[in-house]
Amino acid sequence: MIDTTPVIRDLVLIGGGHAHVEVLRRFGMRRLAGTRVTVISRDTHTPYSGMLPGLVAGHYDYDEVHIDLAPLASFAGARLYHDEVVGLDLELGLVHCRGRPSVSYDVLSIDCGATPAMQVPGAAQFSVPVKPVSSFWSRWQALRARVAARDAPLRIGVIGAGAGGVELLLAVAYRLRADCSARGRDARQLDFHLLTTGHDILPTHNRRVRAHLRRALAAAHVTLHIQAEVSAVEAGLVCTTRGERVALDEILWTTHAAAAPWLGDSGLAVDAQGFVRVDACLQSISHVGVFAAGDVAAVDPHPRPKSGVFAVRQGPPLADNLRRALQDRPLRPFTPQRRFLGLISTGGRHAVASRGALALAGDWVWRWKDRIDRRFMQRYEGLPAMMSAPPTRDAATLDPSMRCGGCGAKVGAELLRAALARVPVAQREDIIIGLAEPDDAAVVRLPAGALAVQSVDNFRVFLDDPWLFGRIAAHHCLSDLYAMGATPQTALAIVTLPLAAPRKMQDDLTHMMLGANAVFAAAGTALVGGHTSEGAELALGFAINGHIREASLLRKRGARVGDALVLCKPLGSGVLLAGMMRGATRARWLDGALAVMNQSNAAAADILRAHGAGALTDITGFGLAGHLLEMLRASAVGARLALAGLPLMDGAAHLAAAGIASTLAPENLKVLAEIRADEAARNHAHFALCFDPQTSGGLLAALPEARAAACVAALRAAGYDEAVIIGEVEAAHVAHLRLTV
Repeated sequence: MIDTTPVIRDLVLIGGGHAHVEVLRRFGMRRLAGTRVTVISRDTHTPYSGMLPGLVAGHYDYDEVHIDLAPLASFAGARLYHDEVVGLDLELGLVHCRGRPSVSYDVLSIDCGATPAMQVPGAAQFSVPVKPVSSFWSRWQALRARVAARDAPLRIGVIGAGAGGVELLLAVAYRLRADCSARGRDARQLDFHLLTTGHDILPTHNRRVRAHLRRALAAAHVTLHIQAEVSAVEAGLVCTTRGERVALDEILWTTHAAAAPWLGDSGLAVDAQGFVRVDACLQSISHVGVFAAGDVAAVDPHPRPKSGVFAVRQGPPLADNLRRALQDRPLRPFTPQRRFLGLISTGGRHAVASRGALALAGDWVWRWKDRIDRRFMQRYEGLPAMMSAPPTRDAATLDPSMRCGGCGAKVGAELLRAALARVPVAQREDIIIGLAEPDDAAVVRLPAGALAVQSVDNFRVFLDDPWLFGRIAAHHCLSDLYAMGATPQTALAIVTLPLAAPRKMQDDLTHMMLGANAVFAAAGTALVGGHTSEGAELALGFAINGHIREASLLRKRGARVGDALVLCKPLGSGVLLAGMMRGATRARWLDGALAVMNQSNAAAADILRAHGAGALTDITGFGLAGHLLEMLRASAVGARLALAGLPLMDGAAHLAAAGIASTLAPENLKVLAEIRADEAARNHAHFALCFDPQTSGGLLAALPEARAAACVAALRAAGYDEAVIIGEVEAAHVAHLRLTV
């Protein structure tokens, strides 16, 4: 059911930290009508820090210790923007991002973690930082690869002997020695070191806990360096203030982290380390309506160590106070606990429990920790679909049922002008009348002797990200002209905006047009006008106009017997988008699919033409089978495809095997009468994906077999990494598509 409640407030969450995932869960359980939630996160999978050592040690896989923000955001009815925040405008209420237009907010919350504090000379160049934890997994995998490639003694050190540093080093030692054993190498070639500035390890824990973990370090053959404050790091060497020089080939940095500089630069009140100063309600002491939690926050009345435990506990009160701020209700102060239970693993399935004077150790403690951690993760898995809340009094003032249709459904002129004022206007000699001096219609000049080529396409919103939606829609619409060898010249927009507060509608329109216009500008295409209207849901399309010399025109007909079939992009966007709507598509799969959809087909079209393509089409709504059959019918030939060789987007085969399909897929299956496939082919994992509708899919060409390999090499060099020969054209009395395993 489409939620037609008008948007009147924007809550923006910066980062997907432990507190924010709980905010999303609670807003999903009880949505706040009229409020739109947007999450801006550099990473779309949030690691649970309590399970990170277990991941490093090999006790868990990646998905067991990461909270997938895509289904969680979907559950909360939130927009998920995969981007990095680089600044704030606190006066205008804007979040500045690295790769997209600024995002407006009415209430803001920050839980983006910490960055490495690596002021020691050489530390940033020669060591591997553990913070931010969200990107440590890739750095750890790279370190393991370096260790595997080195067939010589190796010295590995961790800087920092707090609980995190000790636990991480024991996990690293456990995993790397297991790796050596698996490869038949002598694990004794690995030499481990732990450096601390203090007189002992784990200074905030009791002596019995420290004794347990010193024994664990000794059992792991770790050399402990106390009072070893690092003064400099060089290639293969750590220098301390006492003059000690410790030879290390790999260095992991776990000492205290710092805050991102943009927090203080924005004007927020921050402490000496740059962390956002907040009161007991987790609201900034300098700016009303701005909140912070987790490692990035410094709670003035209740200072606590930087720990995931405190971030998790801040989730519920933060969610409550964000809801109160959005409703203009008084905030509630929160007092965190002073002591907490620490469960510290020792590499294997063994752990130490620490709380005050308590110290317990054993395999059973690890199992206890494992149950607690898994129970926490289960809160964010398998979330049900939730209905939206009834409209609030403010939202009722924008009741969609009271809006008239016809010309009255047009978006207001002032709103339209304000949105388009931020969109760069193309200055071209062939544009006689366009957005620079708008009139009742656009007027363009065609090159002498050229044919006009026109196409139009329109989309209901499939992605709750207006900027990226605009980019993908533009790429998709341009592809029709690229598939015919034409040069796009102009675009007219067709926009439907759901009713919202005027500023919200303006923001959505601006973001869509900025995204699309950037694609058009790169394609040498001018956005010259369009039509906007109100409707139940966001929709966007473009009428694309271009030109071509008649002799250069490419058609679907023209495939010849013996031609190779070359596909430029992988398949699977339909099933991945369908899975996203069901909360089944992992964020990293969706990221990959969006990257493919956000790739232009312009360069591919040039390369295919240069290698003699005789027939060309783009793979969109009818899927690979449907569009290829159009080509085969027009050319009066058949074709054979090898299913195993089809390029697929990550996660597409998994979702298809689970029975997930796009709503258009059953309609696409009506071409089965023209498909020749034995039982093995029909049961193949890739069979269903031949009928998967694609958004901004790749180009498919029939070209001489002798030139196909060179064509694929050129496509890959141009960034179409999964371009591949998928089959060949064969003789046929009746057009058909033969699928083989």
